[in-house]
Amino acid sequence: MAQKSLVSSGGGNLSPGGILREIQINLLECKVCFEKFSTEHRPQNLSCGHVLCLGCVSALSHPVPRTLECPFCRQLCSIDNTSKCQVLADLQELLLSWSPTSSAPHHGALAAGLSSTRLHLSAAFGGWGTLINPTGIAVVSSSRRIVVVHDGATSVVVFDGRGKKLHTFGRRGQAGGEICYPVDVAVTPCGHVVVTDAGSKAVKVYTSRGNHVLTVDGSFQMPWSVDTDSCGHILVSDVQAGTLSQIKADYANRLILDHQTVVSDLQHPKAVACCHVTGSSAVMEHLSWRPPERQRHTRLRVFGRDFRLLYQTDSFSLTLQSPVRLSMSGVAFDRDGNAIVIDSNRGMIWSLEKLQNDLILSPVVGGHLTRPAALVSLNDALVVLDSGDHTVKIYSTNDAGSIL
Repeated sequence: MAQKSLVSSGGGNLSPGGILREIQINLLECKVCFEKFSTEHRPQNLSCGHVLCLGCVSALSHPVPRTLECPFCRQLCSIDNTSKCQVLADLQELLLSWSPTSSAPHHGALAAGLSSTRLHLSAAFGGWGTLINPTGIAVVSSSRRIVVVHDGATSVVVFDGRGKKLHTFGRRGQAGGEICYPVDVAVTPCGHVVVTDAGSKAVKVYTSRGNHVLTVDGSFQMPWSVDTDSCGHILVSDVQAGTLSQIKADYANRLILDHQTVVSDLQHPKAVACCHVTGSSAVMEHLSWRPPERQRHTRLRVFGRDFRLLYQTDSFSLTLQSPVRLSMSGVAFDRDGNAIVIDSNRGMIWSLEKLQNDLILSPVVGGHLTRPAALVSLNDALVVLDSGDHTVKIYSTNDAGSIL
């Protein structure tokens, strides 16, 4: 089946509650429409071995010659050879009749945190085919359009706030405005799209419609993450050089006004985020050494407007201060200026409030994430890129289903 293996995702180290979450996300929902399997969305086996709900089988099939192309492996399957996936139906019935009180006890604080997440899934879109191994996401604040970079023939995909695909640009290649290997994307306040291209060791800027504006190259070893501040200045991490660079540009005249290294002592810096409230910037480092547990060890460093270090914490220190073992990866800032981080192992998003003083670790998102890769905070919503199932997921306090 198309669902991810629990063993390969680290299922052997999960608690019973964690295993249940993995089952619900990876086995008991259709990976095309993201609806939970039910009587209305009955799981159906295709002849290639993948599983879709009955509604998606009908929607994707061609009446003549009664075939459909599997959205996962592209194999042509006969509609007449589909059958009910009895194993998943039985598993779902078993879990529905299972009482959570019969499971092994969770750690008290963690169990309470999982049940009190602030935001809930209100929309999901994309999926394999529309997005292929997506790595970066940004939001145009003025129009609420969502920009994603992925491994497709055209690297940049633009959606509206309701998930409708509007257009694509950034053809694969080495020439001019082409993109060789996109890693991350950001959007300036005036709407220009900035992409880090690790393949050509450059940062490339486009208009919102995809017209190439300028390329910044010649000084990067491996540009990785990118974000822009409230003035439109570009911040770029170089994972190989261990630097954070600031680029100032005149977009109208296609000129680079200034390009300088503002932090030079970083260890494998990846995720970068700018706070438009405080003017701070954050960098997530992937440190070269690991604690005895052999977990991924990361460090979050937050800098002021002048790029002087304000405070820092790392995954090992957070484990000592809280009952939760965080595996931090992506980072962003919320509207109050608090850092919010991706916990890639648990498939959660956490807020690190009052990081300078007494840390308050608060869960923001605790469900429906397989392998979150990047996130953007937008006032009352959180937009998360889930590379595990190639989707964009919007979390909010309501069920509006969009960020419009």
